Amino acid sequence: MQTAEALSLAATIAPALRDCDYGRWIGRSLEEVQTKEPEAVAEWLRDPAAAPHGGESVLALIERAAAWLEEMKATPGVTVAITHASIIRAAIVAAIEAGPRSFWRIDVAPLSLARLSGNQDRWTLASLGRIETGARRE
Repeated sequence: MQTAEALSLAATIAPALRDCDYGRWIGRSLEEVQTKEPEAVAEWLRDPAAAPHGGESVLALIERAAAWLEEMKATPGVTVAITHASIIRAAIVAAIEAGPRSFWRIDVAPLSLARLSGNQDRWTLASLGRIETGARRE
């Protein structure tokens, strides 16, 4: 496996691309939370501004992703970001200017590749799909 240095890439940590803050639900499965707090989960899934877990709302997550995308408009060249499914969904919602309720209607499977293209005016969702993991390259 090649490192970022071997590929002449500059790797940086972007705090804006951290996973959603799930508050007191962190580390628990959705099924577990659903069993213990069904009303809170229903509210969270229904209302993008809700944060019954005490963490970050879906709306706040989308706004964070949108701010990062806005910063990236001024960055020349190609940027590769490795992040969480929630951030990918939020970035897509922001890029295509969909309503925040669209967040839960975008399925981002593990090892997905989302390609956004943009210029100074707008972003476009160029593709979204799962990365094929059959053969490993050295």
